[in-house]
Amino acid sequence: MRNKTTKNYCNQLKPGTLIRGKWNNEHYIIKRKLGTGAVGSVYLCECNGRHAALKISDQGTSMTVEVNVLKSLGKVQGHRLGPYLLDVDDWEASHGETYAFYVMEYLKGHQLHSFIKHNGTEWVPVFILQLLEDLEQLHRAGWVFGDLKTENLLVVSSPPRIRWVDVGGTTQMGRAIKEYTEFYDRGYWGLGTRKAEPSYDLFALVMVILHVFYPNRFSKTDKPGQLLLQRIHHIPVLRPYKQCLMKAILGKYTSSSQMKADMINILYKQQKNRQRKINKQENNRYLPVVVESGGILLLALSYYVFSWWIP
Repeated sequence: MRNKTTKNYCNQLKPGTLIRGKWNNEHYIIKRKLGTGAVGSVYLCECNGRHAALKISDQGTSMTVEVNVLKSLGKVQGHRLGPYLLDVDDWEASHGETYAFYVMEYLKGHQLHSFIKHNGTEWVPVFILQLLEDLEQLHRAGWVFGDLKTENLLVVSSPPRIRWVDVGGTTQMGRAIKEYTEFYDRGYWGLGTRKAEPSYDLFALVMVILHVFYPNRFSKTDKPGQLLLQRIHHIPVLRPYKQCLMKAILGKYTSSSQMKADMINILYKQQKNRQRKINKQENNRYLPVVVESGGILLLALSYYVFSWWIP
């Protein structure tokens, strides 16, 4: 039986470590650790002068599942649901143990809360729509994200778009969620089961948005539904969507497309109301103020629409 030091070896790789694939013979130089999860660790690495993300683990079976998920996501045409898979191989360390690893696209961007802090809360509904669009494609492919949380999301630019950086918790539809984080887990809140179904991801999506505004999170009470409704209501930008968000919290949606339709309807009504205010202006000197109030949201929505055509 391997001792603890050997077992955790792949979680403690030092910068400069050379990873040579046993089968494909590709070479990767470890630059720094990006994070550690339930299944292995992810490192920033360099190969042929280019950066990539390398995940390595002693849990070969779990790694195979993750690789299969990434391959499945790669088959969803027109949607970047996860990082591109670049290589899959084994590494035989100097002490004789063999570890499974795979290499994927390195995504460079901003944490969700950081982007919104610097660019405005008008982006919140846009990112909700982007996540719903991607989740819809994921669910159609027969998967549930499972461990959907802010740490697994990045906002990349040109145009601003949310990307998934870790699919380790992705679970086949109908099975029990294999990885979860309590704050985002409806089972923890007593508001549903841990069955892999679209409604599980939609609950987590709402908790992702709440975490943006409550970075220290908060504890559950004996009335979790009431608590979450209060938390949503206390955030001005979320109030127009509180009925939609609470339906997701309570498991009232059976698909991402249903929630997306409700969100688009609300946004349409908001924009229509803004246009009415503009039309009522009697003095043109007040017009720029009204236009500016809705301009950022309109620009953001345009980014969302254009993103449908970006592969």
